[in-house]
Amino acid sequence: MNFEKVKALLAGVNVNSGYNFRESMDELKNLAIACEFEITGEIVQNLKNYNRTFCIGAGKLEELRLLMEETNSNVIIFDNELSPTQLRNLSRVLESEIMDRTGLILEIFARRAKTKEAKIQVEVAHLQYMLPRLIGLKESLSQQTGGVGTTTRGSGEKALELDRRKIEKKISALNKKLELLKSERQTQRKKRKKAGLPSVALVGYTNSGKSTLMNTIIGHLSKAERKKVLAKNILFASLDTTARNIILSDKRSFLLLDTVGFVNKLPHDLVKAFRSTLEEVSTADLLLHVIDVSAQNHEQQIEITEKTLQQIGADGIPSIYVYNKTDLTTLRMPIVGKDKLYISAKKRIGIDALIKIISEKIFSHYVKCSMLIPYEKGNLISYLNDNAYIKSAIHQKNGTLIKLECRKADYERYKKYSSNEK
Repeated sequence: MNFEKVKALLAGVNVNSGYNFRESMDELKNLAIACEFEITGEIVQNLKNYNRTFCIGAGKLEELRLLMEETNSNVIIFDNELSPTQLRNLSRVLESEIMDRTGLILEIFARRAKTKEAKIQVEVAHLQYMLPRLIGLKESLSQQTGGVGTTTRGSGEKALELDRRKIEKKISALNKKLELLKSERQTQRKKRKKAGLPSVALVGYTNSGKSTLMNTIIGHLSKAERKKVLAKNILFASLDTTARNIILSDKRSFLLLDTVGFVNKLPHDLVKAFRSTLEEVSTADLLLHVIDVSAQNHEQQIEITEKTLQQIGADGIPSIYVYNKTDLTTLRMPIVGKDKLYISAKKRIGIDALIKIISEKIFSHYVKCSMLIPYEKGNLISYLNDNAYIKSAIHQKNGTLIKLECRKADYERYKKYSSNEK
């Protein structure tokens, strides 16, 4: 189905007056806009529990049907995840395309995926989302000869079983491809670790400004435009993990990783499918938790991000809290603390302070020392030039005296050349 310029109604059930219901509905609207829907209206209802048959009550269902006709809408998007029964019943009564938040997020991911790995991950997540919905229809289809709703292509139980087997077979084949890509990614990580290159991962809620911050850091230290990444003011502008080698003025370097943003009620199957990509986060040496401080619910967004990090095993990694978009608030900037600072990536304010904190964190294990390198060990000088920060080099009778900062591992390896010179 082509979703461009499709008119969509939003629907939500506020169960037991949830404190963040309004924020959730606003986010659903932004998700729908990110998927290029035209929003025509909204229906909400307060209930103690979701209606098992239609999610919403019978009266609201009729109100939704009338509003759909009045606005000429052809898709209805629910904020919560719908069961197979609810999907079938709503589709039958409203005679309309029905989506839930999970399906909407999957659709956005499908549109944004660019690389081979991202496309496969999204397809796996979509098939895993579809599978229980096909199985859920089994009972009602057992005596039928025609398809029902939008979640099955076959007719009756036999066709449903064939669909189920096809999907399971496809998921298995795609997961094998992902395992090969995962192996390649692990090999790349091992090479980086062997070279001693620290990695810093940008994490945070979607549209918090991670890609903009990455581009600002790149532009602050280099003029290489080709190194910059896509940065748009839309949800999930970045899906693929992008890595850039950042070289500081003192020649020390680290790998900066831009990762997919998180969101409330991020589908479990999506997190599971993107696990190999998100492993880049769980193996990083430092996390930059980017927060849109101008968002009214940014504290809740922090909680959601931290829960997702816990889900992927990245909750124990040292973090710096980067409160971004401070230019949209009345807060002073930059405000610098031990593990947090307030900046504006777009206005390039606070970037020097951020780079300083990053350096202090990831290069804390570096050793300051002096070494007298014999002239016949010229290859060692070359190695240290590439892998350490050489402050000075003086040619003496017995060799080259260098003052440097290097990794502890390199110091231990070459400490026999250590000199007492200050």
